Amino acid sequence: MKKGINKNTNAFREVPYMGVIWVVAEAMKRGFYNGNPEWSNLGQGQPEIGEMEGAPKRITSFSIEPGDQAYGPLSGSQGLREMIADHYNRLYRKKNKSKYTADNVSVCMGGRLALTRIFAALGKVKLGYKNPEYTAYQDTMAYHQSKITCVEIPVTEKNGFNIPANKLSSVITKNKLGALLISNPCNPTGYVIQGKELATWVKTARQKNCALILDEFYSHFIYEGKNAAKAGISGAEFIDDVDKDPVLLIDGLTKSFRYPGWRVGWIVGPKNIIENINRAASAVDGGPSQPMTRATMKVLEKNYADQETKAVRNMFSRKKNFMVESLTKAGINILPSNGTFYLWGDISKLPTPINKAERFFFEALNHKVMTVPGYFFDVQPKPVKKQNFQQWIRFSFGPDEKNMKAGLTRLNEMIDSFRKKSKKK
Repeated sequence: MKKGINKNTNAFREVPYMGVIWVVAEAMKRGFYNGNPEWSNLGQGQPEIGEMEGAPKRITSFSIEPGDQAYGPLSGSQGLREMIADHYNRLYRKKNKSKYTADNVSVCMGGRLALTRIFAALGKVKLGYKNPEYTAYQDTMAYHQSKITCVEIPVTEKNGFNIPANKLSSVITKNKLGALLISNPCNPTGYVIQGKELATWVKTARQKNCALILDEFYSHFIYEGKNAAKAGISGAEFIDDVDKDPVLLIDGLTKSFRYPGWRVGWIVGPKNIIENINRAASAVDGGPSQPMTRATMKVLEKNYADQETKAVRNMFSRKKNFMVESLTKAGINILPSNGTFYLWGDISKLPTPINKAERFFFEALNHKVMTVPGYFFDVQPKPVKKQNFQQWIRFSFGPDEKNMKAGLTRLNEMIDSFRKKSKKK
């Protein structure tokens, strides 16, 4: 019998570290801790959380009402759900007759839990996805393999590791897909499906009756080349009927509003699907925190929300430009990106041996810089012997500007030292 993780029992399996968690664990062995000024975490999956140029003051306190001591609604409070619906209607559906209401919203404690609720509510279906993708999808898919058949759709670097909109209909038909999951903007590549391309995605999902699950957690980290975009993006803009089009939108406070520790996320979609998801929530998690959902209402007030998301685009656009220039000068090929706070870098042209992701990662740790090896984003619900993207690294410009620049300086020094060694041989 295979041994378990505890010498006294075989009941538990060994759960592998997910990408960023493994990165942090390895860095901690070398002295890293959160807030350590000597380290630069260019692997982090959260944006800077402090006061930021152009942004409103950070919310640092909230009250707990007597009623907050009780269980709250499974889907979140009526007031918050109305605010989330209004948020989408205001930003993306001004010209549409069909509007979201509170009944189209399910609030939960974070994005992973939103995914868990959705997967719990899915039936026996073929679910399409592509790679590279967000690492948390892997375990979520694996846990539901008894009813969900996950189908990887091949994509190429030429297309930004994305499924071309004009190929989507045939992809759905060929693979008999009942659902399709994608992060947009994409973590880790930064590719953004938007405009006519996104309109085609939504239209195709509607025509094919294929549930389109859009993970939009980076919806306001949008850039137009070297400039900050004027607004965020969402599939909500192209939905005809909010209660008929089979499109689910996932978002929350974690990224675009820079409150990851609040653990507030939401799902927006057709009323009947949301009701089904809420039923699943009764067993999965029991509903969100009452104090946190009340506090969230302040964040989604129009003036606060718009000032925050505009500041996010301006600041992170500046940081993105600096990182692209720095890494490109170092000899790393950066995939064109118009979203998120990540860059997807091909290190294959760097000197041996740091032209492989794992060696690059460990050498960077020696310089107190954290990155994420690309192979963690090769989502495979069933274990495989060799994962792809061994020549790719995900770089994050999530840290504050000073810390990010310090990390990039040390990476450039590391690469230069290996380049000099290579010339001497």
